[in-house]
Amino acid sequence: MFTRPDGSPLSPPFLTTTFVALVAQTGLPPVRLHDLRHGAATLMLLEGAELKVISDQLGHSSVVLTADTYLSVAVELGLKSAEDAARLVLKAGTRPPNGGRKRRRAAAIPPGDPTRLIHEYKRAA
Repeated sequence: MFTRPDGSPLSPPFLTTTFVALVAQTGLPPVRLHDLRHGAATLMLLEGAELKVISDQLGHSSVVLTADTYLSVAVELGLKSAEDAARLVLKAGTRPPNGGRKRRRAAAIPPGDPTRLIHEYKRAA
């Protein structure tokens, strides 16, 4: 609710007219005052705010209402997450094994070494 300095309410037509004039002065494309509410909620969701926080901010009666309203944004976030994961997998696939380090060979155990059976057991396990 918007009020005058004395606390009396501003009329909706006055607010709408003033807002439309301000938008025109900025050169922005036409936008409704109510669209700012959706824009703010979308930005909060894109920045990772919890649905419960957004729902409370908007005064929705339930998180389900918020989720239903902003489902398309959630789908976009899901696609972005999938793309990010795919990028990591592809990046990992282009690295040389062991980060480019050469693998060291285990030292050969002489046939008479008493620990030979232990090493063979560990290798078989």
